[in-house]
Amino acid sequence: MGHPAPLLRRAHQAAVTALARLGDERALPGLLTALDTDTDAWRAVQVAGHLPQAAGELLPGLSRRLADADLARDWPWSDACALIAALRRLGDPAAVPALIAAVTASVRQEQWRGAAAALHALARFGTDAACALETVRPLADAEDPDLRLAATEALWALERDPAGAVPRLTDLLDTHKQHNAVDALGRIGAPATAALPRLRQMLRAGYDWTRVHAAVAIYEIGGPAEVEVVLPVLLEAWEKNDSTANRVLECLQRMGPAVAPALPRIRAELALARRSGGYFTSVEDDEALQHAALAVIDRLARESEHPL
Repeated sequence: MGHPAPLLRRAHQAAVTALARLGDERALPGLLTALDTDTDAWRAVQVAGHLPQAAGELLPGLSRRLADADLARDWPWSDACALIAALRRLGDPAAVPALIAAVTASVRQEQWRGAAAALHALARFGTDAACALETVRPLADAEDPDLRLAATEALWALERDPAGAVPRLTDLLDTHKQHNAVDALGRIGAPATAALPRLRQMLRAGYDWTRVHAAVAIYEIGGPAEVEVVLPVLLEAWEKNDSTANRVLECLQRMGPAVAPALPRIRAELALARRSGGYFTSVEDDEALQHAALAVIDRLARESEHPL
């Protein structure tokens, strides 16, 4: 990726990055050269995560660059942001020490967004990153809500102890990270049962999206026993705010035959020339909506043919 002629170098880099995005290992020599020589290394960092099969070869260069990165820079545009994303995507637990160091350095510089990004990456490794608990646990009580949320999610991923995560996430329901905390409780599932009373209160919220997030989490925690409570809330929110369609349908896919009352609404949506869904409607949103809607219809049809 370091040819001296600018046009040839750019063409070669384009070919290497395209191969990398396809997961093709023929891109690996070019990526390693870029990381080692610092010739437009940022391009290599952007696509390195697409080659998890080569993590062992890519990790040293990425980790070294993360250690040298300026973590005090404006976070969305920093080199560290892309490096952390690459390490997270590679999914090799050997990246954990580099990510712990990034968390520590970011906190030292009061760069909360950087610390949160590194914490989210650590959570990706689950209990394989348990050695990070000494760093993560104090941050779960940090003053900054974004940092506290990221640390609490990492705490759950690393030690799987609801006693440590659920109360902290429940406290975050009173902050601007409310929806993120609700979603995190839903991902914990049944071990987050203690949060159900608070989540049920949120079903009466005035904002449609708050009710949808709460309803989805309640179902993920309580399972089929909560369908009678959750389904009317989801359908009412969808009717009032059609941008909730995709999120509602994602949940309906998991509910089984109890969602049969939603069929008229689903079929009516599919019949529209311009369907709803997503904060900003796009082709991707529409395809996801159609896929989810047809999956619900197909599942109900199969279950009606073969009832238990």
